[in-house]
Amino acid sequence: MSMASEGTGRSRAPLAERVYQALRAGIAAGEYPAASRLPPEIQLAAEFGVSRPVLRAALERLRAEGLVHSRQGAGSFVRAVPSGPLGFARVETLADVQRCYEFRITLETEAAGLAAARRNAALLEEAGIALQRLRDATGSLEHREDADFLFHAAIARGANNQYFEATLTALREHVHVGMKMHGAALMSDGRQGLEQVLAEHAAIFAALEAGDAQAARDRMRRHLEGSRDRLFGGGLLDLRMPPEA
Repeated sequence: MSMASEGTGRSRAPLAERVYQALRAGIAAGEYPAASRLPPEIQLAAEFGVSRPVLRAALERLRAEGLVHSRQGAGSFVRAVPSGPLGFARVETLADVQRCYEFRITLETEAAGLAAARRNAALLEEAGIALQRLRDATGSLEHREDADFLFHAAIARGANNQYFEATLTALREHVHVGMKMHGAALMSDGRQGLEQVLAEHAAIFAALEAGDAQAARDRMRRHLEGSRDRLFGGGLLDLRMPPEA
């Protein structure tokens, strides 16, 4: 997770931005849950490979946005952000899981294209960290829903349109249900299934790096459709509305 040498004072702002983005993504993905205490500054600075002044600049920005707050002598805590006007009913049935995939395919396909066209170093850093966590988990024959969501959240943020990020964040619990079920299905196939999904994420990341918007759209769509089909075994539910009486 190291972010390289800080160099001169002029490089501190970009480094602080990258640490801010990584922490913000971790909060959005639930890596740092609401009301939880963030790791000590010295630990976070070591994890990101930056000095404490750089880390403090990132934390100050999070405080200014109301995402974290400090308690004297106790450290920094993630603030419980009240739900905004956007909300979704709970996932209660397999039909709901399928509907969530339908919506994600529409939402995230376009977000991936925009993210590829508008990418910057911070997006690639954030998505790359999540991809490496997925790679490490695959090597250990595990599926990490948190790293999976972090990857998708980074892309939604990379679209540089707050509506994509806000919608995916509001859907986090719904997405988690599908990811957990998909992960369980993958584990039944052992290494082959996990490596296939890792390859799909890596292909999306390669399109982001190349700035290829159409490839990013196509690969995201194939990945989400593949995830849905692996979960449902190719037998999707009939979601047609009943005919009028």
